[in-house]
Amino acid sequence: MFITRKALSRRAILQGMGATLALPLLDAMVPASTALAKTAAVPARRFGAVFVPMGERPGSWTPKTTGAGFEFTPILKPLEPLRESLLVVSSLDRPPGGTHAVSTATWLTGSAPKRTEAEDFFAGISLDQIVAAQVGGDTVLPSLEVATEDQAGYIGACDVGYSCAYMSTIAWKGPTTPLPMQINPRVIFERLFGRPGSTADRVARMRGDQSILDSIRQDVASLERGLGARDRVRLTEYLDHVREIEERISRAEKQAATELNVPDAPIGVPTTFEEHVGVLFDLLAVAFEADLTRVFTFMMNREASQVVFPSIGVNEPWHHISHHGNEPEKLASLVKINTWHISLFGKFLERLRDTPDGDGSLLDHSLMLWGSGMSDSNSHSAIDVPLLLAGGANGRLKGNRHLAAPKATPLANAMLDVAQSFGAEADRLGVSTGRFAVLG
Repeated sequence: MFITRKALSRRAILQGMGATLALPLLDAMVPASTALAKTAAVPARRFGAVFVPMGERPGSWTPKTTGAGFEFTPILKPLEPLRESLLVVSSLDRPPGGTHAVSTATWLTGSAPKRTEAEDFFAGISLDQIVAAQVGGDTVLPSLEVATEDQAGYIGACDVGYSCAYMSTIAWKGPTTPLPMQINPRVIFERLFGRPGSTADRVARMRGDQSILDSIRQDVASLERGLGARDRVRLTEYLDHVREIEERISRAEKQAATELNVPDAPIGVPTTFEEHVGVLFDLLAVAFEADLTRVFTFMMNREASQVVFPSIGVNEPWHHISHHGNEPEKLASLVKINTWHISLFGKFLERLRDTPDGDGSLLDHSLMLWGSGMSDSNSHSAIDVPLLLAGGANGRLKGNRHLAAPKATPLANAMLDVAQSFGAEADRLGVSTGRFAVLG
């Protein structure tokens, strides 16, 4: 047997004029006749956390039966095709007290944030940063924090008795270090793929319809000549994804630049919520695919959000609807919003499922959390907050299940189990009282 294939470095990049582009995992990165498990192509462990504000309607979220093969509730229904990759966890409580601020600040930290409206805020290190310390060291970005609404410029109190810092992010590097969430897809794109420059520079490039892929075309052609058929298809699909995202961002920039009635709209931020969420999820998927980051947090909206969703027929501000007072029309609108949000998340999960990664898919090698810091939004309830785990977690997540925790189990107990599953040597996270096993 003759072995002639030369392995391509997992860190290989394509470099052009002011641009660098990481590559996805290719067969050529696995040395010939070398077992996958003994190479740098061993599937990475990835983690993502998606936060939604103002809860999920309890009666339309929690499955009625526990164990395997549960019946999907109205809100969860869009995820049914992904049944085998889903674990719904119920009966978890977050620390009481406060309203929207505590809901946000405690979700990934498990901590009861200090009550203050000043700059002496204090929460705790968040789960994503604990995981990033374990798996993010080899990547360009140890973690990536994104959102659709920016509240970073607010100071003082954004909730009664609580600093705006608590509501502006779900990611905390430490108890006094909240991490800013980036809402502009163009900025995120440039953090991932380069292209430094001022806003004026970015607009000039936009107007010239330039693409980073144009500047690396020769490198791509050279690389393709040394790849096998499957790798060539894989590379083409990956580059198509990058091109599509860049074109979508450019279209959004052009629209923002020509709409004079909103001159302060950030360049690169789509005008519709659905497009904004879609392009952010696509960027996160590409970042995973190219191994530019292995950890992300995503605030789909902020607490007390006043956003409206005309595309699904919801024209009243979300926060107003959340205080439903048991009015049937408002309750129906909340279920509609929750269901729509989960369907957008489902598209992201499908993208991960359909993206090859080593001997499986990106979804197989990822653990995604979806949840909120409250259940019933009308009362800001801290009892039985929604939590969904999705993915394969490198073989550790047993899907197609609804798991009910013992009553009054802290949400932090489940988060602690996730931290330990990624190798963190921690015996406590925030107000945790022990570990509640959600992973095998």
